[in-house]
Amino acid sequence: MNKTINYLLTGLICLVAGGQFFQVMTRYVFEIPVMGLEETLLYPTLWLYVMGAVNASRENTHIRANVLEIFIKTDRQKNILAIVGEALSLIIGCWLTYWAWDFTKYSLRVWKESPTLYLPTFYVDVALVVGLVLMMLFTARQLWQHIRELSTEEALEHD
Repeated sequence: MNKTINYLLTGLICLVAGGQFFQVMTRYVFEIPVMGLEETLLYPTLWLYVMGAVNASRENTHIRANVLEIFIKTDRQKNILAIVGEALSLIIGCWLTYWAWDFTKYSLRVWKESPTLYLPTFYVDVALVVGLVLMMLFTARQLWQHIRELSTEEALEHD
């Protein structure tokens, strides 16, 4: 799975960078703007953004502002703080996933199209719900790992 996500992210970033380079070259160097290129770049750009967030969730490398960790001394307390943080993230993320699912159903029903090339925007809109579902799965996995660590610590203390 690591290689698949790395290849996907690398491909998307190359596609976006190549598209932007092509746009700059045609518009400013050759003075022949390509109609609709911005619309087509919206698809890989949004998927890159969402899949990058999924990857950060998978690797547990999101930027965090854990100020409380400065004041916490024991590993057990840090683990409890991580459980509370992951649980809150899971609750809020599930709420947002529900909203994203409603939006995706709306997008499928309405079937909007882009203004210039008439591309269906559903394929951009669905990225949000796919990304949030994957992030919630990884968040639940991390929550479960923290709970297991806490229960292992407590079992070792009682022995």
